Amino acid sequence: MFLEFNVNLDSAIDELTALLENNKTQIEQLLKIENKSYENFVKPFEMIDERLNWFFTPISHLNSVNNSEQTQKVYSDALPILTDYGTEISQNEEIYKAFKVIKEKEGPALNQEQNQVLEHNIRDFELSGAHLEQDKKDRLKAINLKKSTLTNDFSQNLLNATNAYTLLITEEKDIEGIAESDLESARQEDGSYKFTLQMPSYIAYMTYGKNRTLREELYKAYTTRASENAAIIDELMQLRQEMAQLLGFNNYAELSIAPKMATSTQKVVDFLEELASASKKQAQKELDELEKLARSRGEENIQSFDTAFYSEILKKEKYDIDEELYRPYFEKNSVVQGLFEFLHRLFAIEFKAVETRLWDDKANAYDLYVNGALRSRLYLDLEARSSKRGGAWMNNWQSHCEDESGNPLLSSAFVVCNFPPSSAASPSLLRHDDVVTLFHEMGHALHHMLSNVKESSVSGVGGVEWDAVEFPSQFLENFAYEPKVLKLFAKHYKSAEVLSDDLIDKLDRARNFQSAMQMLRQIEFSLFDFRLHMRLHTGEQIQTLLDEIREKFSLLKPPSYNKFQNGFAHIFAGGYAAGYYSYKWAEVLSADAFFHFVDNGIFNEEVSSAYRDIVLSRGGSESMGVLFERFMGRELDTTGLLRLNGITE
Repeated sequence: MFLEFNVNLDSAIDELTALLENNKTQIEQLLKIENKSYENFVKPFEMIDERLNWFFTPISHLNSVNNSEQTQKVYSDALPILTDYGTEISQNEEIYKAFKVIKEKEGPALNQEQNQVLEHNIRDFELSGAHLEQDKKDRLKAINLKKSTLTNDFSQNLLNATNAYTLLITEEKDIEGIAESDLESARQEDGSYKFTLQMPSYIAYMTYGKNRTLREELYKAYTTRASENAAIIDELMQLRQEMAQLLGFNNYAELSIAPKMATSTQKVVDFLEELASASKKQAQKELDELEKLARSRGEENIQSFDTAFYSEILKKEKYDIDEELYRPYFEKNSVVQGLFEFLHRLFAIEFKAVETRLWDDKANAYDLYVNGALRSRLYLDLEARSSKRGGAWMNNWQSHCEDESGNPLLSSAFVVCNFPPSSAASPSLLRHDDVVTLFHEMGHALHHMLSNVKESSVSGVGGVEWDAVEFPSQFLENFAYEPKVLKLFAKHYKSAEVLSDDLIDKLDRARNFQSAMQMLRQIEFSLFDFRLHMRLHTGEQIQTLLDEIREKFSLLKPPSYNKFQNGFAHIFAGGYAAGYYSYKWAEVLSADAFFHFVDNGIFNEEVSSAYRDIVLSRGGSESMGVLFERFMGRELDTTGLLRLNGITE
């Protein structure tokens, strides 16, 4: 059924080492089979990898959500062992050849899922250098080992720097306008207020803090975090470029898109620049409006550390909307239960709370049922704490599949966020942006948990093209603005009063507030990431490239001390290197699909069941482009993204 979350850090490395040795022995036995087939070779090979994921994912998860010196050490010690093993297996020419022979011999008789497994494995073996000479394999192995260490160091440096900084405020006038729930979290025993670089705290002061000097101090601390990461970036860039060339690509961007939907690096750049061009005129109008407001309040030159503050004021003036008025209606537990009710109505699925041992008292587990049948398990950990790395994410643990004997195995997934922490005196009250974030991560989780695929490596989010994997998450987050959905859970935590139609209408009208500015910001990140990897950039070249992109597409230049790249964990500590563009690429898919729901009625059973059964249940067993057209009954309409963002050229 479902695995128990039980990590023994004291013995983890010994257990991992033994597991990997056993895996190698099993693979050696598989390679001795004379007449290899999908059933006797591929299936057991796939399950070896699946079971390794079962063991290591909880260790990785614990290091992210309950970070300590011990988790850091265990995780750091495990990375080189895993990387060494992974490189050895992925470069094994015998395994590579076995897959090619089975594909040639059995391919026509196998089903779509099985053929996809074969094709993905053959491609991935080639991208790992299985076909190369031994000296090149050895070098790739060394590169992978070093990369894993560097990305972990980057992430740990960022977490350490985030936790190391504290801004203590003693003057009451400097905390005027900040929500009481945020002040409750910040208040110290001596009567001062502590603000940190953890997201709920940082956002609270940058949005509502009236003291501009303190805003800049906080902003500067945030944008200069982990300066030691600059050296890590240089080394990573050199290793990525060398890796790409060893594998026959001109640059890392070409290597990155090889398994993605995008067919060329130029198409990615053109896609991003066309979006930027379509957004720039409206973005300039939005910035002009913000600067006009700031000038009316005595601020001649608006800076990056002013935008959140003045944007909040402008948002209130334009839409009579105050984010703090909404927070009592978005109590965390109410939002979670309302989200479950919405998903029940949309996809005929049901979540039931279960008692099981977890890593923190505020984490929860739920079993997911489809038409009364148990399908998956969801783990939620939503509140911020100092031992948890920042941001929000979904991580898959078990995959829906069948084992070697044909026994069905169920899936499980983690959803982690950093919402304002609850206390004995105050519940966790969310901003609407937090609600959107939860919907987004649940979109990822559903994509994994509703899979009905029998082959583990293409089940759920497995095997999905990286530039399409954000599609289901971005699709779901759009519903966090819909009145019919909001009324399911937007209830005042004290009075149980439902959020009024007027407040919902204001929220909807404010949805695309500064949407063009936000579009340009995301394109700036995407272009920086992609162009950075289109040729080798190191040292000052990195900042020069970022400045060049900002000069062309950013309307408000940040201060020179801003070293955004040193905190860009998505591409230097996550899986988005030369792939950050995929957020926008997938958004085109999600916008088109969302309007298909809107135009046919949100709770249209035919549309929602088709989306569940075609897009979500098929995982990575077919290209998302194929699944999307099957669901929509037509080709992609790219105009939906601008429509969704309220951008008119």
